[in-house]
Amino acid sequence: MLSTEDVSRIADELAEADRTHGVIPRITARHPEATVEDSYAIQGVWRDRMVASGRRLVGRKIGLTSKAMQQATGITEPDYGVMFDDTVYHSGDSIPVDHFSNVRIEVELAFVLASPLEGPDCTLEDALAAIDYAVPALEVLNSHIELEGRTIVDTISDNAAYGAMVLGIEHRRPDEIDLRWVPGVLSRNGEIEETGVAQGVLGHPATGVAWLANKIHQHGARLEAGEIILAGSFTRPVWVSRGDEVRCDYGPMGVIECRFI
Repeated sequence: MLSTEDVSRIADELAEADRTHGVIPRITARHPEATVEDSYAIQGVWRDRMVASGRRLVGRKIGLTSKAMQQATGITEPDYGVMFDDTVYHSGDSIPVDHFSNVRIEVELAFVLASPLEGPDCTLEDALAAIDYAVPALEVLNSHIELEGRTIVDTISDNAAYGAMVLGIEHRRPDEIDLRWVPGVLSRNGEIEETGVAQGVLGHPATGVAWLANKIHQHGARLEAGEIILAGSFTRPVWVSRGDEVRCDYGPMGVIECRFI
């Protein structure tokens, strides 16, 4: 376990890396004794400092929920992070790459909650009942920790590598569409890079919402009405550079287009 001083110091390092768009050495290389609980403590200190600085929490992301993402990262369990109001973009927007240390994108569904959701025994059915609607989304990954050799401790500490999200236009209630079969065809500069279906996320994309409610219950929290939940990627991440045009076709749930400038 890390000391309170170590947790605070690492949270400071990550906040500075976020401000300067830099990258810090792996936490686990310097502190091999660090645990998953330590990493959530670091994330929590960083989150509280961001809120104190005036940023507004609008939701949470779930990561590493599909085999594709677990194989891409070598990490075998889901994680979560928080999302702030100044990280939300919409289809058609231009996104400055200078806001990030590095840029990769993933294909996801997001859910907006109509009512609170609380563990410890939340099920998929409970999650579906609490969801107002689903909306297609791209997640922009942004790592402030060197990528080579990362473990889940490094990733969680770094707010689960969340950078931003791009929301689509099409909204669907869970009873309007079989969310398991929503497709994603991701293109960069007109060339298809990744494809997948939402069932690749734990068998049903809303399963992650139930997992999240149960997980944060362990930390004394619950999901609130109005929160946006990014449910996890069903494709591998794709690297993006300045000038790239990105398009993702979600079939019956429409298209997201954005440009990185």
